[in-house]
Amino acid sequence: MKLAAIDIGSNAARLLITEVSPNTKGIIDFTKVNLVRVPLRLGLDVFDSGYISEKRAEHLISTIKAYKLLLDVYEVKYLKACATSAMRGASNGNHLIERVKDETGIEISVITGQEEAAFIFENHIAETMDKSKSYLYIDVGGGSTEVALYSKGQPVFKESFDIGTIRLLHQQVTDTQWQQLKDFLKAQLKNTDPVIAIGSGGNINKIFSLSKRKEGKPLTLEVLKDYYKEFSNFTVQERIHFYNIREDRADVIVPALQIYINIMRWANTDEIYVPKIGLADGLIHALYEEIAASAQIPGRT
Repeated sequence: MKLAAIDIGSNAARLLITEVSPNTKGIIDFTKVNLVRVPLRLGLDVFDSGYISEKRAEHLISTIKAYKLLLDVYEVKYLKACATSAMRGASNGNHLIERVKDETGIEISVITGQEEAAFIFENHIAETMDKSKSYLYIDVGGGSTEVALYSKGQPVFKESFDIGTIRLLHQQVTDTQWQQLKDFLKAQLKNTDPVIAIGSGGNINKIFSLSKRKEGKPLTLEVLKDYYKEFSNFTVQERIHFYNIREDRADVIVPALQIYINIMRWANTDEIYVPKIGLADGLIHALYEEIAASAQIPGRT
C-alpha cells in the first residue's frame, strides 16, 4: 500500500510518497516512490513579524493543492500531514490551517518540538547499527533543531531547541539559547559512552553528496569544519555557481554546518552518519504503525 507524509517546515514543504510492503522474509520495506520539495520559507515571515504573510499563505495553499493532485494520481490511501516550528510560532497559523483544510480537504497537525524529535526517531536507523554503541540523532531545520539519544538499544531522550538555520540567518538565536543546548548535551551525555551522530535534514544530505562519500560511510567532524570554512569564504551566489546548490539551500547551509559542528563538539563525537532520512520518513513510519495497530496487521516492525 502507498502511504504519504507532508512535512511543512520553516524552510520548505515536502511531500513523500512511500510504498510499504513485506519482503520475502516478512520484514516491512519502505520504498520511496516520490519526494517533492517546495521552498516556501515560511520562517522568513514568522521569525521576523510573527505571522505568515498573505503571499506565502497563498503559496502554501497552492502547494498543498498540487500535493493533493499527486496523492490522487498515485492513489495514496493514507496521509499524515504535519507542520513544525514556523507554524507553531505564527499568530495566524491556526487560521491558515483551517484555510488549507477548507480549500484542499487536507488536515494539518501542528506538532510540538518534542513530537518532532519523536517522529525523527521513528526512523529507527540506530536499531540497524551496532546495539552496543550510543547514537545521537541530530535533525537541523529552519526553525528548530531536534536531538535524540539511542543507547544500548534503548531510547534515552528526545529534545527540541529553537535553534535553526533561518533563525541564525536573521540573528535570532541568542548566546543563552546556545548555552542551553550545550548544557543539556553535556548533562545528558556525561555518563554515556562516546556517541556516534546520525544526521538528518537537507543540508547534511547535501554535504554528504558533495563529499563523494560511499553510502554507509560517515562524515567526520573535521570534514564538516572544512566545508564550513570553505563555504563561509563565498557569497550565496558564489556557492550556487561553484557547488551547484539551489539558492534556498546556499544561504542556509553555513548556519546548518555551524549547528552540526557545535552539537558534535559538545557531544564529543567525531563521526556523523547520513542515512538520508528526515521528518517525512519518520511520519511515514509512525503512520504505518498506527494503521498496523488498528488493523492488527501481522509481521509489522
